[in-house]
Amino acid sequence: MAVGTLPRLLAKAVSSAPLPDFFKRFPVCKEFDAKVPIVRIATGRIIHRFFDTSPISPSGRYVALFRLPNENRPPQPGEAGDVVLVDLATGKERTIAQSRGWETQMGANVQWGATDADLFFNDVDPATWTPFAVHFNPEKGTQRRLGGTVFTVSPDGSQLTSYNLVSSRRIQVGYGVVLPEERTPRNQGPVAHDGLFLTDVTTGRTRMIASIRDIYERAIPSLRIPEADRYEYYCFQIRWNRQGTRAMAFLRWSDPEQKGPRTGPRLLTLVTMKPDGSDIRLAVTPEQYARGGHHPMWAPDGENITLNLNIRDGTKDLDLVSVRYDGTNLHSIYPIGSGHPSMHRDKPFIITDAYPREPVTRGDGTAPLRLIDLRNRTEVALAQVLLSRNETPQLSSEFRIDAHPVWDRTGRLVVFNGVHDDTRAVYIADVGPYLEKAMQLT
Repeated sequence: MAVGTLPRLLAKAVSSAPLPDFFKRFPVCKEFDAKVPIVRIATGRIIHRFFDTSPISPSGRYVALFRLPNENRPPQPGEAGDVVLVDLATGKERTIAQSRGWETQMGANVQWGATDADLFFNDVDPATWTPFAVHFNPEKGTQRRLGGTVFTVSPDGSQLTSYNLVSSRRIQVGYGVVLPEERTPRNQGPVAHDGLFLTDVTTGRTRMIASIRDIYERAIPSLRIPEADRYEYYCFQIRWNRQGTRAMAFLRWSDPEQKGPRTGPRLLTLVTMKPDGSDIRLAVTPEQYARGGHHPMWAPDGENITLNLNIRDGTKDLDLVSVRYDGTNLHSIYPIGSGHPSMHRDKPFIITDAYPREPVTRGDGTAPLRLIDLRNRTEVALAQVLLSRNETPQLSSEFRIDAHPVWDRTGRLVVFNGVHDDTRAVYIADVGPYLEKAMQLT
């Protein structure tokens, strides 16, 4: 096939493919130099959650989002944002609840469970400054308070998984729940009272499945940190594989004596474990992460993990790599990593974005929506997404706008964040026809 023929054929296939019905109810996105159809479904200080959970409901009818009360200053204890539901069948948007349990990157961790009647997000009781998860039924408008918090929901919707969303702000802001300073604890040494938690959706009860001390003492291979007790330790992010047989999470630590900006490599390791907290393995060791890397995600097989990692000597470049849950079989699957990569559920493609500082960007406040073909190790920028507001250069990294592209449950649609009219907005791209034609032509 002649050079340039494939892109033309793909573009023709995309332009002739029928669009999802709901696309006619929302504004067409024309500003991102897009190669696939894109619509803007919500505008105005609004975000979807992350690159590991689709905001589209199990039936495909609704999209659950979070609206920040402002875009220019950190959230204050007790300050509320809005949980927003977009109805794809009608094109209408409505606020269904408010939450005091949010930060700028994940919002209130709004996400779906098993059905359209199961929506979860975090909140805070300001009378006692107690964070908790909410089980909300959008169809009835009813809600139920659960015992713990939520970072992700198990694949079958029966359990919420979380780390300590309050204390973890000591290691990184933007992902948790804001309480007054005096109610934000510190973890000196590998403590036994903090760790990773499960909440049973039916009973609302929470239990710890692995403490920080468990992870430190039981991980294979062993974590041997010199002068371990001098550091503060926090768990960070937790997510299940699609089979529900294993979870991954970060253990991170910092030197409380270090003042001012952090220097040197981040101190962290990626661990995996079974649902009961047993068989704790290091998927990525502290030494490997010290070279540079970020954003792991389970592959569809539930055994392997993809992430950006520096594995080549003499360079600071990141490869997109694959590694087994126990740290074995680490290898490059694409030579240029960036952003938040995740694999398609049943096709040999990865979708990812980029940070403005990464070399795949144009340097103009946009980032490519990168579709990587793992068969021939090629890629195409499906769009150049605007991720910068006028205020962005004056704000801290807590306020950065990440696209966080995520596949929907069908593998046809990609939801991502962007900027429209100098405010946060959420978009949906129809990628399915492009993938189908690419599979036929190559």
